[in-house]
Amino acid sequence: MAQSNPAQSNPAKMVRVRLDIAYDGTDFHGWATQDGLRTVAGVLEEKLSLVCRHPATLVVAGRTDAGVHADGQVAHVDLPAETFTQRSLTAPEDLVRRLARMLPPDIRLHGASAAPEGFDARFSALRRHYVYRVTTFAPGPRPVRARDTARWRHPVDLDKVQLASDALVGLNDFAAFCKAREGATTIRELQQFHWVDVSTPSEPQTYEAHVTADAFCWSMVRSLVGAVLTVGEGKRDTGFTAELLEEDRRSSLVPVAPAEGLNLVRVDYPADADLLARAHTTRAMRDTSELGK
Repeated sequence: MAQSNPAQSNPAKMVRVRLDIAYDGTDFHGWATQDGLRTVAGVLEEKLSLVCRHPATLVVAGRTDAGVHADGQVAHVDLPAETFTQRSLTAPEDLVRRLARMLPPDIRLHGASAAPEGFDARFSALRRHYVYRVTTFAPGPRPVRARDTARWRHPVDLDKVQLASDALVGLNDFAAFCKAREGATTIRELQQFHWVDVSTPSEPQTYEAHVTADAFCWSMVRSLVGAVLTVGEGKRDTGFTAELLEEDRRSSLVPVAPAEGLNLVRVDYPADADLLARAHTTRAMRDTSELGK
């Protein structure tokens, strides 16, 4: 069956396009567009606007900080249906081929499609999955992994690290781990915080944290990692992280782990029929009544 052209059914309507994106965040000042700075959104919006002949503004599943990477970032953009009446741009899928010629090597658009009704890259998301990669090996990571593997200066006991991580799993107020943002909640459901020893003979003392939540606040993942690694190195006792959940503001005792170890690997969405309902639920502001306190 021939693929339908989104412009043919209603030339006046806007088409929401889902974009699946990967990038090496080393040389970017984060995701969000900032005047005078090289950012992931800034580069993508510039190239999309050129190709589509229309201003492009992206909405993203999770804004990443400077130096943070993504293998599985998701964004959406609303474009006039007439965008896809060009000779070389007849459907959203054509954006992958067109952008491949224009994007720098540290950004890749590996998927583009007409989004289902109700889809919102940010608010429809069920959960985000991150992997944090770190080595405590004194010489540091292998040179070929230096851009995606953080260095932690002290050896850690991975069993203690895992115990400190387990104490954080669940629906909690993570204020101690988040940089404050006016009007934003710090209540999140941390669904997974699991550590794996990925050491090899050429990469000893190398570990990965697999971290999943319904959403994360600003710098939360790196703060979670920093807190549990301080327990693992013996600087704090194993009850440290549980005690932090009682705090109502950012704690000065929580170090922020280096950005280069963090990678957004996947964003999960519900079935198409549930996308709009999920977006409505996510927009509702959480409060401490959900915690039963």
